[in-house]
Parts: sequence; structure tokens; C-alpha cells
Amino acid sequence: MLESTVKRLENLSKQYSGYITTAELLQGKVTNRQIGAFVQSGMLEKVSHGHYWFVDERHEKPGDYKALEVCITNPGAVICADSACFYLGLIDVEPERLSVATRRSDRSKMKVNFPTCRHYFGDSYFEDSVKKVTTPLGMYRVYDLDRSVCDCIRFKDSIGDDLFDLIIENYRKSGERQIERLFDYAEKVRMLGRVKRYLR
Repeated sequence: MLESTVKRLENLSKQYSGYITTAELLQGKVTNRQIGAFVQSGMLEKVSHGHYWFVDERHEKPGDYKALEVCITNPGAVICADSACFYLGLIDVEPERLSVATRRSDRSKMKVNFPTCRHYFGDSYFEDSVKKVTTPLGMYRVYDLDRSVCDCIRFKDSIGDDLFDLIIENYRKSGERQIERLFDYAEKVRMLGRVKRYLR
């Protein structure tokens, strides 16, 4: 590859915080063929269709890069259940698969470089309790703690007993007021009986 082409990529890496799109690369005079060559040589990592990460000493991925990359890939996605409990600090064990919520009508493919577990929700329930997390590298959406614990109970079979027990144990320590708030939410989504089974 020509030295001038490599230099062009290095200049772009100084302008961007780490992630860059195909459109931005093309605008920076890097061709599709050159993008492929940079991926093959390891100078760019393909995050998902149309999105890349600069692989150099100037950029280091943050601890929440999986949440960022899923939401870069699908801006409508929300981090949920056990993964939300991890990112919100309820547990310090990162789940093996990133739990992601999308609308039931959203059938877009989410090809990323790590395992995911996708959950589909109806429109009336989907936007409940969404928090936006803004970082220097972008934004991702995550359900709040009450909803996430409720969803962990809903998806208990896909989480695994050890992780589920840790989530419930840590949530119990948050106090009666927090648990009562969870009960209010669980009643709203018609899960109060199931939630009380684990938190009474």
C-alpha cells in the first residue's frame, strides 16, 4: 500500500475519536478497496456494516464498547436485562453475551464481533424506562435498573443460575424503598407475582 494512502488514514485517525463510518472514510479520500486493505492489514477493525474502529496506539476501546457498538450498529437498540445490570453497576461480572432489546418489528441484522442475546418487545412496552448514556465515543441506550431486574426475572432461563442469583442478591441489598419501586413497575407490566417470588 502506498505510503501516502497510509498517511491519509493516519490523518483521519487524528480527527476522529476512534469510530469512523464508510462515508467519512470515503469523504477523506480513502476508497472502498483501500478500506478493505486496511481491514485486512489490521489498521482498521470492521465493527459492523459501514462502521470501523482505528486500530492504533492513539485509540483504546472503553469498557462499555460493546454497548456502544451495538447501538452504533442499530441506533434503536437498548441494552437490557443482565447486561444493563452490569453497565449500571449492580453486578461486576460481565455477562458472556450482551443482552439487547429491539422492537418486535425490527428485523435488521446486527452483526457485531461479540456474542449477543436479542430480545424482542412490542411497541407499547419498548420505550419504558430507557436511559441515555453519553460518552466521548458516542451514545447508547440502556433500560433502568428496576426494569432490567424485572426483565432478568422474565428471561431467567437465558441468563444462567449463578448470574441470576447474583443480580437478585445485589438488588435485595439496595433496600426496601428500591424494592417497592420495582414492585410498582412489575405491577404495571403484570409481573408482580413472579417478581415477589424472588424478592420477598
